[in-house]
Amino acid sequence: MIKRSELIFLYDIKDNNPNGDPIDQNKPRIDEETGINIVTDVRLKRTIRDYLHEYRGLEIFVREIRDDKGNVQDGKKRAKDFGNGKKEIVENVLKECIDVRLFGATIPLDKDSATFTGPVQFNMGRSLHRVEMKRIKGTGAFASGEGKGNKAFREEYILPYSLIGFYGIINDKAAEHTNLTQKDIDYLVDAMWNGTKNLISRSKVGQVPRLLIKVNYKENSFHIGDLIKTIRLESDKADEEIRDVEDFILNIDDFIKVMKDNKEKIDSIELKIDDRLNLNVDILSALQGAGIEAIRLQ
Repeated sequence: MIKRSELIFLYDIKDNNPNGDPIDQNKPRIDEETGINIVTDVRLKRTIRDYLHEYRGLEIFVREIRDDKGNVQDGKKRAKDFGNGKKEIVENVLKECIDVRLFGATIPLDKDSATFTGPVQFNMGRSLHRVEMKRIKGTGAFASGEGKGNKAFREEYILPYSLIGFYGIINDKAAEHTNLTQKDIDYLVDAMWNGTKNLISRSKVGQVPRLLIKVNYKENSFHIGDLIKTIRLESDKADEEIRDVEDFILNIDDFIKVMKDNKEKIDSIELKIDDRLNLNVDILSALQGAGIEAIRLQ
């Protein structure tokens, strides 16, 4: 049986664009009032889906499929890939598609639709520090027009550095309706970490996972909530001057305290930690010293 869990996931990116806004020149998304970089939960879910399909060979429902004429398959036609009739389609989608078991979906049918609330949900990712956007200009590979000798100019927007934090939750109640399994959750953790590392596109190359924490609870329907707020970035440099993971430490004192205060309700804590990440205390020793089962995953 699936137990409720909370997730903290941190990754960084250098000299690139973690999540462009298509209606604003594909600029990195930044909260204008705070200077915080924003990454949508849809971007993280896309990373997970692509990794599970391309690297793990698992079927996903939400993916781009084109016909012989290059037309993109719509939702109703995608649903018909899994059978005829609502009952058969729904059963097969839940059986075959890990992304629906994880994130839920609305499955469009001819006369109605079937909607499943995803057990795994993430908030919007936010950088743990203020960022500065840079505009880079360059020349393209082609002429600016037919018969012209000059190459076209291009410009793009990047962030010199951003450490992005996501908070997520695995809902045990919703898991019952999508038939989520423990193996699915293991795949999820793998995809968050290695999917981020293997997202090698021009705008995403250089993303590195730094910290993943999964807090598993003994009690159903219980979680602490908003654990991302218990981790603070501390640096001698101004936020906008940070350029590398070695320019700061993560203060996890509040996280350790919250875990100690709730240890009777915690079953275990699973951790993935990048070797270059600097924490102010040894998180594994601190948790184990408090009598909490803490496991560092490889």
